[in-house]
Amino acid sequence: MIPKELAGLAVWAEARLPQLVDDACAGIIERIPFYREEHVIPVAELRSSIEDNLRFLVTAIGHPDAPLDLAAPEATGQRRAHQGAPLPEVLQCYRICFTTLWDALVKHTRDDRWSEARDALLTAAGLIFRLIDQHAIALTEAYRAATAELLIAQQQRRSALVEALLTGHPSPDAGPWEAATLLGLPSDGQLVVVAADTRGLAEASLPDVERCLGNHGIVSGWRLTPAQQLGVVSLHTDQRDLMLDVLRRTARARTGVSPPYRSLAETPRALQLAQAALTGLPPGRAEVRMFNPSPLAALMVREPEEGRRLAEEVLGPVLRMPQEDSVTLLKTLNAYLDHSGSAERAAEVLYCHQNTVRYRLRRIQELTGRSLSDPHGIAELAAAAYALHLSSSTGPEPVQYPLVFSGTKSATGPGT
Repeated sequence: MIPKELAGLAVWAEARLPQLVDDACAGIIERIPFYREEHVIPVAELRSSIEDNLRFLVTAIGHPDAPLDLAAPEATGQRRAHQGAPLPEVLQCYRICFTTLWDALVKHTRDDRWSEARDALLTAAGLIFRLIDQHAIALTEAYRAATAELLIAQQQRRSALVEALLTGHPSPDAGPWEAATLLGLPSDGQLVVVAADTRGLAEASLPDVERCLGNHGIVSGWRLTPAQQLGVVSLHTDQRDLMLDVLRRTARARTGVSPPYRSLAETPRALQLAQAALTGLPPGRAEVRMFNPSPLAALMVREPEEGRRLAEEVLGPVLRMPQEDSVTLLKTLNAYLDHSGSAERAAEVLYCHQNTVRYRLRRIQELTGRSLSDPHGIAELAAAAYALHLSSSTGPEPVQYPLVFSGTKSATGPGT
């Protein structure tokens, strides 16, 4: 008798399906603000979805032993994920939908004089709750799978946009400004490029860096390559130190940062400077370094071969001295240049007498034939000092010049 009565309940509900759809739709719009925004989910689409899912439930009540077809909840889950509907609201929508059917069945059986109808309702109750559970699971799994696909597609697109900025080769129908807009990079801020070694093959060494920066209102876009994790970061002037602090707390490998720049067309150049800052760090050290903002240092990175030739031509006689003497003279030269040509301040950082500094500087002038009192001479010595440091730490085959910058407060190479 019960299967017959269940079939009777299903026939009764199916005959009143249009009214049930109207009631459920009205309840959803009244109780869930999201569904009032028709530009997201039009009412006609909502009604169609409600009808499909109520029909699914009514059919299952009338044929409890038939295999379940969960195509309707799966399709709805995928569709709502693509529309950006929040999952809790979607599930609440289904609870309202099924509650509407249940309330109608309860009212119908109360008006029925036969006890079999009430027994059938009890059977239907267990069936309905089981179907709701299976329905919700199917919908949720489809929603989450679609969301994961969307996130992957979004990340792949952002990665491609970052690649377009870094290489300077955007798509034929979109320039750097369009790529920056799609990445959400503000047009009124400064930009920097970040380059970090990967910890393993294509393993990010700045984990979750985009979210960490975003928590401080700093917008960025990232691309992961087999050897490096690369990012373009937009920041206001007062956010520079904050960005560096976030990078230092996040970094798991050596990380280089370019000087700030404003024109998107300069992004490929900034990438080269960030990579120069990175290669100036000892391998395996989780340290963050910003490239020196000096245009001279940038020039040496852009023309590495010419920089090496300059270092050899100007400072060659010093480099060919015994290593201890060469390092001493070069440290003295850099301390002198770093402190505005002051022998007194250079002596302080070198922990020696200022007359010692002056003696060493005279030796450099004698060996190189360049005078520190001549504008051309000091320009060549300063340029050679930049080139020497950069040549010893960058390029595919770094030249093993003496490491002369560890004991001074140098700003002549890639450094903070």
